[in-house]
Amino acid sequence: MDLRSAGILNVRAGRRWWDNAIHPPAPELAELVEHYWEVQWDLRGHEPYTQHTLSNASVHFVMERGRSRIQGVTTGRFTRVLEGKGRVFGIKFRPAGFRPFLKSSVSALTDRILPVQEVLGSDGDALAEEVASLEDPPRRLELADTFLRGRLPAPDPTVHTVNRIVELIVNSRSITKVGDVEELVDMGKRTLQRLFHEYVGVSPKWVIQRYRLHDAAGRLAAGENLDLAALALDLGYFDQPHFVRAFKAIVGKAPAEYARSAK
Repeated sequence: MDLRSAGILNVRAGRRWWDNAIHPPAPELAELVEHYWEVQWDLRGHEPYTQHTLSNASVHFVMERGRSRIQGVTTGRFTRVLEGKGRVFGIKFRPAGFRPFLKSSVSALTDRILPVQEVLGSDGDALAEEVASLEDPPRRLELADTFLRGRLPAPDPTVHTVNRIVELIVNSRSITKVGDVEELVDMGKRTLQRLFHEYVGVSPKWVIQRYRLHDAAGRLAAGENLDLAALALDLGYFDQPHFVRAFKAIVGKAPAEYARSAK
């Protein structure tokens, strides 16, 4: 699991309290689903633990007893308080992968958490209840595959196009502004904005800034001896103060403080 792209903050501390796993979907779902994920914890006899995550450009179908939901892209920091004993199973869709299931603009889900039935109907609700109650991991994967295969939409070439653009942004540190993307994919700014609004739910600028922050957090947590002024320029910020303010606003700590706490 790539922790930089996952956006998990203070992962070393978090792993004292929770375990996670990821699983690939059926091959025919690979363009729409990035992976299935599971997190489990047992804090009985301990204080609750607060886990923060820099969210990705993805919609999630989250299955948990009493808390199943469809979660759109979170533009801020996602926070979850873990207490007692629990387990969550989720489907992480690729950036454009939920649009064919929703059949409307994904921007309607941004910063929202919706009941499963409201988005995927009673069948989706039934799946969530069954998966959340199962103790058999392979069976959970089988049910998720079967559900999605049964709803497999007609191929949409735009899904592939948008997914590849986001993949380019994630993997290319040199991309720090929308103009960089325009040049690389030979697409105008308005077209990019329209596609991202419809298929991803957030703007190209947001995606670029979020994954550059993922990269910064990952490098700081890894203990790299970074020159913050150089890092700020490398990530496309005007100067170090702009970078520090942006990092602190989302992560909750200034870069130097986060680097110390993540050790």
